Amino acid sequence: MTGETLEPTRGKLERSLSQGIQALYRSQLGQQTSQVVCHLLDNKLIIVIENGVTQPEKLLAENGQEDLALQVRLQLESVLEVQMKDLIKEVLGVGVTDLLSDATLETGRTGTIAILESAPKVRDSSSKSKTQPKTQLEAPEGGCADG
Repeated sequence: MTGETLEPTRGKLERSLSQGIQALYRSQLGQQTSQVVCHLLDNKLIIVIENGVTQPEKLLAENGQEDLALQVRLQLESVLEVQMKDLIKEVLGVGVTDLLSDATLETGRTGTIAILESAPKVRDSSSKSKTQPKTQLEAPEGGCADG
């Protein structure tokens, strides 16, 4: 063996989560999201859902019922919270400590930050990880590093 692990890459986990969230919105809300983007940063997961606001919420907001539309959104987020936490735990293999969500009715965009119990295990890749500290920049070829 070369010491390689069978752990998934960060990109694979992010794609799996995006697909799972799209399926959750489709099955539970009847909502076809246009895009779900997930970014894993250490023990934090950032999720942006485009077209995540349902048609009834939009209808209420467009007809002067913004407060009711926001109440509906809060209730939907509350109902979906357990399923979202379960999905995240299933895909990443770590539990969720906190789930913070908000939506903008005007744009239909939803944002969620999940605070994870720990950073999930991911396979190292040859490129720099988003969680690795930045290294000092090297001087360009033929250039001077000291200035």
